[in-house]
Amino acid sequence: MDKPVVTFGEIMLRLAPPGFERLLQSPQFVATFGGGEANVAVALAGFGYPARYLTVLPPNHAVADAFIAELRRFGVDPSYIARGRGRFGIYFVEPGANQRPSKVLYDRDYSAIALAKPGDVDFATAFQGAAWFHITGITPAISASAAELALASVRSAREAGLTVSCDLNFRKNLWKWGKAAKEVMPELVRHSDVCVANEEDCQMSLGIQAAADVHSGRLEREQYRDLSGRVLAAFPNLKMIAITLRESHSASHNGWSACLNDREQFLLSRHYEITHIVDRVGGGDCFAGGLIYGLLTRPSRQDALEFAVAASCLKHSLPGDFSRFTKDEVEQLLKSGGSGRVVR
Repeated sequence: MDKPVVTFGEIMLRLAPPGFERLLQSPQFVATFGGGEANVAVALAGFGYPARYLTVLPPNHAVADAFIAELRRFGVDPSYIARGRGRFGIYFVEPGANQRPSKVLYDRDYSAIALAKPGDVDFATAFQGAAWFHITGITPAISASAAELALASVRSAREAGLTVSCDLNFRKNLWKWGKAAKEVMPELVRHSDVCVANEEDCQMSLGIQAAADVHSGRLEREQYRDLSGRVLAAFPNLKMIAITLRESHSASHNGWSACLNDREQFLLSRHYEITHIVDRVGGGDCFAGGLIYGLLTRPSRQDALEFAVAASCLKHSLPGDFSRFTKDEVEQLLKSGGSGRVVR
């Protein structure tokens, strides 16, 4: 039996208008769940790898109970979730199309995890028998106490001997509690083995500037050999960094690929043109889940990178935060190149 991957962060109720409507264009929302670290756990479980999810939820709360039931349905272990004072966070997403960008509106102040502090989550127990711990830069952006809890989590994971991965996941609309991401995130990365990022994350969370214009929609892939090398030089504890490369031609059309630098080699993935995006939210989390799965199970790091990019490419075809693809479906994309022909 494979040792589980543990992820930790905030889960929210995701409210989105149907289809590609604007918020309240019609008086209804589609309610699902979403959150970066939960998305990673669900992706891993979908690939057939055991996953545990940690968070803090309000007690005696029907929505929180429904989320735990949802985790169980996906095969994610919710046994170590803590309960504490506070509310269940919400976020609204308006899916973009063509030249209209997607928009996200957060309503998560005073959530249970925002109010939680070190000691409220029993990391030592949750990490027993596990192999890997994953966290993102979203959790420390929520509040000062959540940042302390995030740092406690990576320290505990290191003490337990787990491999630690950190997805920088910079969210400018969350860093409002007094410190900038650059003042907090380097310490989390110093306790990590694997870093996942895009070029803007490196700049805004670590203060390491990309040579490319991150908003241009065009990427010169070779520039990321230098960027990834500078991150590794700044953080000698890191074994590797993976950088996703998104060419944003419009909300509906993105180029998608990634690179990985493990200090010995610089790897580039296959490039995908995603021309009819259904929902890009959660795509990066699916990449992180695919990369963790690939590094734990694939014969080479190139294979791991290709699996991660293919998995996240598929996620762009689904509404909602969660990936709902199996390992076999990802491997089929890798074999077929994504023709989209009917499978009979």
